[in-house]
Amino acid sequence: MTDTTAFHSPDQLAAAAGLASLKASPRMPVLFLGHGSPMNAIEDNEYRRSWQALGETLLARHGRPQMILCISAHWLTRHEWALTGMAEPRTIHDFGGFPQELFAQQYPAPGAPAVARELAARLDAPALDRPVLVDESEWGLDHGTWSVLKPMFPGADIPVVQLSLVYSRPAAEHFALGQQLQALREQGVLIVGSGNIVHNLRAMQPGAAPNQAYDWAIEFDQHVAGRIEAGNLQALARFQELGRVAQMAHPTFDHYLPLLHAAGAVHEGEAPRFFNGDFQMAAISMRSAIWGDA
Repeated sequence: MTDTTAFHSPDQLAAAAGLASLKASPRMPVLFLGHGSPMNAIEDNEYRRSWQALGETLLARHGRPQMILCISAHWLTRHEWALTGMAEPRTIHDFGGFPQELFAQQYPAPGAPAVARELAARLDAPALDRPVLVDESEWGLDHGTWSVLKPMFPGADIPVVQLSLVYSRPAAEHFALGQQLQALREQGVLIVGSGNIVHNLRAMQPGAAPNQAYDWAIEFDQHVAGRIEAGNLQALARFQELGRVAQMAHPTFDHYLPLLHAAGAVHEGEAPRFFNGDFQMAAISMRSAIWGDA
């Protein structure tokens, strides 16, 4: 039996008790957040302010999530999808060369071990004859998760579970797994994909203005935005059809895959709303989207 003594709110107690105990709720939105530089977590800039405002708006319009399921670009697993299953996930500082203030950041949100175990048993890993695993000790909350959740929900009192990315699997399988997450939205679960629509660290230009970007970065960003606006979400998995433009936008596509999980969790007909539609250092698209917030 899971020890619930460390949980205090009704939401935390429900998450500790298991997936079936999450109460039916009006449908929660689904988010894709461009998280960009880890420094966005502590700098007083437009991105951090937008995440703060987003958290306030979500609470006002939709109420408090019972749990947050985050798919971050920074947890890559080799063969199996995995869910964090620890009661107290650690704050991971998975970066280097930044000020000590950034390494001092903590986000002590509780986990939801029983929910993770039940969800892992229900998910069908696409095309894999392997179960979704539950990680009870190794990972935690990496900066793709805590850097956006800390401004949104600074109290760190909503249970958080991370879902890993199996980098070796085709993009369509990531979208298919996202489709299996749809029903969680009616159980008070806020689904958050955290990555970037364009992410090429090798091409960054420090000091570039937010409206400055490479032609290939603008083309890829607008192509993806067009498919999102048209509701053609399944086509997002065919991003590599853009050839060199896609290769330049994503020398590695770890930051794109969270978009596919988020898009898979969108119900047909849900209109998107974009925000933060500019670039960091000319090669990182900060474009973010929310569905189900009408």
